[in-house]
Amino acid sequence: MRKYEIINETHPEVPYLKRIRALKDFSDIKKGDLGGFIESEKNLDQEGNCWLSDNAQVCGDAKVSGNAKVSGNAVVHECAWVFGDAVVYGNAEVFGNAKVSGNAKVSGKAWVFGNAKVSGNASVVGDAAVCKNAVVDGCEEEELLAA
Repeated sequence: MRKYEIINETHPEVPYLKRIRALKDFSDIKKGDLGGFIESEKNLDQEGNCWLSDNAQVCGDAKVSGNAKVSGNAVVHECAWVFGDAVVYGNAEVFGNAKVSGNAKVSGKAWVFGNAKVSGNASVVGDAAVCKNAVVDGCEEEELLAA
């Protein structure tokens, strides 16, 4: 069964983006909850617990899947992919061929772009920018203590 539908409400600044609405309960989402904005169903997987909320936008060939969450005014676009249990929120932007995965968090006004990868328990916050071919892989607290 599909977990969301695209409704006719358009984004006030990006008219080709449409709001989503939950068709069933899953994770902390209830049937009927309004979500963020997508360009097409290819942007948000119907499987898993992934979700967009608030004014979040996903467009182009970008995709959100797994249990990932995108919220606030965050934007995921071009060919970026947010998956696993990753969270992108605030005014963060993920674009290019960037990938955010694992338990990674991207927030504030941070940018992740190019071929950059943010994974594990990494956090990219504030006005930080991760770009080109950079890899940011957060480690477990136990790994830090063992080092």
